[in-house]
Amino acid sequence: MSIKDKKNIIICICEDVSLEEIERVIEEGYTNLEEIKRSLRCGMGPCQGRTCLTLIARIVSSKTGRPMSQMKFPTVRPPIRPVPLAVFATSKLKNKLERPETESNKARAYSRASKRM
Repeated sequence: MSIKDKKNIIICICEDVSLEEIERVIEEGYTNLEEIKRSLRCGMGPCQGRTCLTLIARIVSSKTGRPMSQMKFPTVRPPIRPVPLAVFATSKLKNKLERPETESNKARAYSRASKRM
């Protein structure tokens, strides 16, 4: 495979890391997944490494001769899966989502607001 082809093979789609970049850091001495992750940001995108870390482990295994079973995968930190922003919505929005706006809820809200004035 030519150098030109290795630039075009993207291993980590989220962080746009190519096969060439991964092979370069392995040649520089980064041979465990945590080091490669910190060096190139592989596994730090939205997929949290679910797509690329196994591919990178295979590349490291083929370049170093170390079996994949001996490789330690980086610690997965929350959120393990992408979380919609609505989950982190403010309490006011959350209350609106949980409690449908009815006439009795409007009356209670008006009553509380008028007492504060």
